[in-house]
Amino acid sequence: MKTLRTISLCALLTLLAAAVSAQETAQQARTITNAKMLGVAHANILDTYLSPEEYAGPELRYISHTVREKEHSRLMREIIHQGSFAYTDNRAGKGREMAGSYNFQYGFHYRALDMQLGPGQLTLSAGGNADLNLGFIYNTRNSNNPAQARAFFNITPTMVAAYRFTIKNHPHTLCYELGVPLLGVMFSPNYGQSYYEIFSEGNYDHNIVPTGLWNAPSMRQLLTYDFPLWHATVRVGYLGDYQQARVNHLKNHIYTHALVLGIVRKFSLAKLQP
Repeated sequence: MKTLRTISLCALLTLLAAAVSAQETAQQARTITNAKMLGVAHANILDTYLSPEEYAGPELRYISHTVREKEHSRLMREIIHQGSFAYTDNRAGKGREMAGSYNFQYGFHYRALDMQLGPGQLTLSAGGNADLNLGFIYNTRNSNNPAQARAFFNITPTMVAAYRFTIKNHPHTLCYELGVPLLGVMFSPNYGQSYYEIFSEGNYDHNIVPTGLWNAPSMRQLLTYDFPLWHATVRVGYLGDYQQARVNHLKNHIYTHALVLGIVRKFSLAKLQP
């Protein structure tokens, strides 16, 4: 009888320990939503260091967009990678510019509002991203200074509005994200300054420039619609990326309008207690 009581007590303690462990694991569950998208775009490029002419043409863009959420937490992490390449022509059709860039964004959003709206759930979030961009523009007509490096870092406030609803028990999501750079720094040669002067002779001439709304008003917006198709979740949407600056007596912009299409994966991870 004593042995039976001991076994029963041990079994009860084991069940209690398992329940506590399961609860702790559930509390630490993480949901990861990742979308991999390809964008087909039209780009408009101006860089007066290379040419006073605007160049326009097609652009291809790859986007990896990840959101990480903790269960029972209103704080979300956002990680974005973008790579793009544009091949553009001037109005006369006598010159071309090629532009490529890599963009990395890392930030946090706070889910400020969750409310029932009609048949679905509306979520409003706000936060900010650290935004790093590296790239180049190459002009095929120039013999002197044929290329321009592009590098900037911004602190970008963001907001996200998402509306989730179901159609025939299948989940659908409409989402709009907006980011407007507030403060940052960018690299730029000065007017009339060559790259040889900067890098070979070491002649610094205000080449690291503080930026903000006063000299580099820019914006990114992304509108997407997620819907189920067969055994996958498909994302379609529009990306508007408008980057511009007027620094060191030079003006530049890259305006991109892109149709994006991709696949969304959503999965959960649980961190086990040691």
